[in-house]
Amino acid sequence: MLIIRKSPFTGSLNTMEIPVTQEELDCYFNNNNNIQDVFPHLSPSQREFIKTGITDKEWEDQFGGDDG
Repeated sequence: MLIIRKSPFTGSLNTMEIPVTQEELDCYFNNNNNIQDVFPHLSPSQREFIKTGITDKEWEDQFGGDDG
């Protein structure tokens, strides 16, 4: 499913193709369930995008990368 979310960092609309159903999204947004319980099959990055609209690039730009 194509998910479109507004980033709180940039205010821009971001889009990501994520393997979820409308029923799963409804379960998460309407029933106050934990995101990791509703979407255990997704990566942390995909779950963050659903929750906040923040992309990996925006997160890295905001807080820096892991330079080791």
